[in-house]
Amino acid sequence: MTQYRSLLRAALVAGVASAALAGCGMMSKSNVASFSGAMNAASEVPPNMTRGTGMAEAWLNRDTNVLKYKITYSGLSGPATMAHFHGPAAAGANAGVVLPFANPASPIEGQATLTPAQAADLSAGKWYANIHTAANPGGEIRGQMLPKM
Repeated sequence: MTQYRSLLRAALVAGVASAALAGCGMMSKSNVASFSGAMNAASEVPPNMTRGTGMAEAWLNRDTNVLKYKITYSGLSGPATMAHFHGPAAAGANAGVVLPFANPASPIEGQATLTPAQAADLSAGKWYANIHTAANPGGEIRGQMLPKM
């Protein structure tokens, strides 16, 4: 009987440990928020007539405020001269740079640790990605960063 209890206890402990580890994995996934923004010239303020397009994607770890991002684009009027996230601003409004990208060549990939205020603005849809060119120094294509559901 004692051997049976030991075996039962070991199985119970293993089950609880497995459930706890599975729960930790699910918790960390649920604490990552995803954002995306389709980039085009019509979204610029003011709009322009270029044919460039792109996609900005970002993932914010809500536990650490670490933001990872990837921006791809094509069809610009010329080489990108600058690229960055701007905010806080709703679609149709302009704002200052909050996160510059070191290299504006597509694909742009990187990460940064945000302040709590920056994370709140991003989560509220108040950031946008912007790619600048010589022909459009104020921005050639733009995409509002919106939460993915």
